[in-house]
Amino acid sequence: MTSKVVFILLLSLVVLLLPLYASAAARVGGWSPISNVTDPQVVEIGEFAVSEYNKRSESELKFETVVSGETQVVAGTNYRLTVAANDGGARKNYLAIVWDKPWMKFRNLTSFEPANNGSCVSTRGAARREASSSASARRLPSQHHHSGSLSSSGYGGEPSDQSDIGGAKMKGLFKSKPRTPADLVRQTRDLLLYADRSTSLPDLRESKREEKMAELSRNIRDMKSILYGNSEAEPVAEACAQLTQEFFKEDTLRLLITCLPKLNLEARKDATQVVANLQRQQVNSRLIASDYLEANIDLMDVLIEGFENTDMALHYGAMFRECIRHQIVAKYVLESDHVKKFFDYIQLPNFDIAADAAATFKELLTRHKSTVAEFLTKNEDWFFADYNSKLLESSNYITRRQAIKLLGDILLDRSNSAVMTKYVSSRDNLRILMNLLRESSKSIQIEAFHVFKLFAANQNKPADIVNILVANRSKLLRLLADLKPDKEDERFEADKSQVLREIAALEPRDLA
Repeated sequence: MTSKVVFILLLSLVVLLLPLYASAAARVGGWSPISNVTDPQVVEIGEFAVSEYNKRSESELKFETVVSGETQVVAGTNYRLTVAANDGGARKNYLAIVWDKPWMKFRNLTSFEPANNGSCVSTRGAARREASSSASARRLPSQHHHSGSLSSSGYGGEPSDQSDIGGAKMKGLFKSKPRTPADLVRQTRDLLLYADRSTSLPDLRESKREEKMAELSRNIRDMKSILYGNSEAEPVAEACAQLTQEFFKEDTLRLLITCLPKLNLEARKDATQVVANLQRQQVNSRLIASDYLEANIDLMDVLIEGFENTDMALHYGAMFRECIRHQIVAKYVLESDHVKKFFDYIQLPNFDIAADAAATFKELLTRHKSTVAEFLTKNEDWFFADYNSKLLESSNYITRRQAIKLLGDILLDRSNSAVMTKYVSSRDNLRILMNLLRESSKSIQIEAFHVFKLFAANQNKPADIVNILVANRSKLLRLLADLKPDKEDERFEADKSQVLREIAALEPRDLA
């Protein structure tokens, strides 16, 4: 009797649960109609389908509206849409299937064909794909979609397991494979080659050119994302190494520099950041950018000339500044006539470009100490003559302030001790420094003091230096006594006291 009661209860439970199970089965794996095809998310999916089809098939359809649609819950959501698009003036309907996983920023067009071809998906195939997708997700590590591989849609993500949708006809065109960092660089290189020669081929359709340039901009942005990461993930070392290795394998850098003026402003900014980052990327503990630039050192000539192009100066200047991080590149620039051009670039009327040139000049003269010391020792006569006349005695206040600060950094560096000793033995240099001490700007006065103290502290002052200091002793003592930084600085006060004692104790000397 008891067994019969239990059996009846179990049977009743199955009868109650069966409709719930059927309902769940319909929701997961089954297709459900979209009630509102004007929903912004649905419209966005429709626009993506047409745009992606155009990119892959080199067509020029123009999206108009979503006519109808269904969704299917898998590892994400399948959208099966009937979209209306304009094809050369004629409105036509197309069946499109898009797989969307918004939490992974993954979206892939898996099928697209004219609507009169009939349905392009089977429920049985969808069930297989759902199982395959779930298994694939289990196999992949959670950070896989940040590895630097890119789907053909341009979103970071994993390869689609839905390539069987739509039959054999569509399989070749829409089979989705992950785009590795090396693939991305190779495709970017091809697009740069296209951009480089497109202006010499006037017969190319303008729409075709614009499409290619837009794709190039996206690729450059994708490279930046791999190298810098994004708000959701840090860059992955392996992906960065692959990208770097492929980038410098051929002349991608040369092409990018050459084509930079043809890119839009945002793409130029992205390209500048990519080039800057690549200078710091190591492959097998080696900065391969340095090796590439050593073999292609003429690229520095192109970048330096970029300072003369108002539209490109800041982009080329930033690239150049990162390239001279490599000692071999800095040595080339210092030993060439290019270094002389900076005396003019720093005084350009465009404030931003002049400031950028000043920052680059400072980097060139302070980063690689042994190379800079060798350069100054060999070229100190002409270099400091130009430095004094063009920068320290410039009519531009900003130029004078930056120049006196940089001069102090150079002379106070121990690597340049021999150069400093010779500089503070020159009466012409002393005259300039004393004039800077009399500037109305306290900032310039303070920086000038840090160089002037080297003249006073020199224990082997030439007689003409001593006599100049003695002749101006009362003025110097009075001026220095009143000189104070805005914030209390014990080190400054100690240095000033020492200089005052040195000057007060000087005695005139006979000139030899």
